[in-house]
Amino acid sequence: MVKYYFSLLLLVLVSCSGNKDVNVKEYTVNGVTFKMIAVEGGTFVMGSAENAPGAESDEYPAHKVTVGNFNLAETEVTQELWMAVMGNNPSGYTDDAQLPVESVTWVDCQQFISKLNEITGDSFRLPTEAEWEYAAKGGNRSKGYLYCGSDTLANVGWYKDNAEERPHKVKLLAPNELGLYDMSGNIWEWCSDWHGNYTAEDAVDPQGAAEGKTRVVRGGSWLVDAAICRPADRSSGAPRGGGCIVGLRLAL
Repeated sequence: MVKYYFSLLLLVLVSCSGNKDVNVKEYTVNGVTFKMIAVEGGTFVMGSAENAPGAESDEYPAHKVTVGNFNLAETEVTQELWMAVMGNNPSGYTDDAQLPVESVTWVDCQQFISKLNEITGDSFRLPTEAEWEYAAKGGNRSKGYLYCGSDTLANVGWYKDNAEERPHKVKLLAPNELGLYDMSGNIWEWCSDWHGNYTAEDAVDPQGAAEGKTRVVRGGSWLVDAAICRPADRSSGAPRGGGCIVGLRLAL
């Protein structure tokens, strides 16, 4: 089986080419293309004030965070890309390859990323929680929207009131200020961090708690209320847990 896998790798077409937009880089793996968006670093207020509408206790205290430059995938990892790398599809909803892959654990995501890096020779990873929230809020192009790209969730996200009880193909709704799609709703996205409490101290490129029992997921899903799709909302899951509402977005 191992020999078969590495023989297949020799047949995989891998390319990386610049896009007309210098802030976008395209990757093609075994015929499947995806885009990475360059996110210019900056300083933002992470979390929520205690009196903010819908805020939960693990969102405060709000605090200043500075993140460096990084790249984030334009969309959630699709089933098409997952299959191109892993050769299987663990998802519960499989009627279209442009649906986000779901039913993947944090551990599954690490295995996917490891294989993707072997194929591309690059260093893809999960975003940190701080990177995820900064990008979801629009980075240094932020307009202060309530959700990820709009004050009206239905414009940018699939959630309980408009999703018809299922996930949807990526890029059907509007992107946020950075050109990132579906960061509010559709499926939860794993981050690299252990889940932990915030402090009021300023932070630079925080990596989350040093240890813990659950890993951070962000963004809400097709199953939840609008308040949970706010960019500051936090949730978490066991690294070997998951379900049909959890997937991932690549960082670099």
